[in-house]
Amino acid sequence: MGEYRRIEHTFLPVFDENSEILILGSLPSVKSRENGFYYGHPQNRFWKVIAEIFEWELPHTIEEKKEMLLRSRIAIWDVIQSCDIIGSSDSSIKNVEPADINLILGQSNIKAIYANGKTAGKLYGKFAKERTGRDIIELPSTSPANAAYNLERLIGEWKRIKNWN
Repeated sequence: MGEYRRIEHTFLPVFDENSEILILGSLPSVKSRENGFYYGHPQNRFWKVIAEIFEWELPHTIEEKKEMLLRSRIAIWDVIQSCDIIGSSDSSIKNVEPADINLILGQSNIKAIYANGKTAGKLYGKFAKERTGRDIIELPSTSPANAAYNLERLIGEWKRIKNWN
């Protein structure tokens, strides 16, 4: 199964003052940490879902991904700043130090907060909701581990981020 390792989140959040939608994951996967950016596992459908919903070409570089997010008024970050975890297994997460979500909320125009998966939603409720005073809307995870949702079904569920108002 592997051993627990203490993981420190090293990516900065992606946002600017025009961001209106905040999407929160739990913690970058092993592949994302290796690649140095969010949703870096080649089978993670996050970038395909966002590109399809907002009608962009699929981004490949980190800069293209950031540009697509910011032009779509999307901010991304994770609920966890650091924790103990085995590999990329969300179910193994323990000893959580939450990220300060108010950093984004205080410097942007966030209208709605979405969780990329149940774990992010649960962790937000446990560690961040009281601090932010904001609710989160849970969406199905774009992770390859979420085999119950094919790409088409994910896009259907995630379309609500485009119509948050």
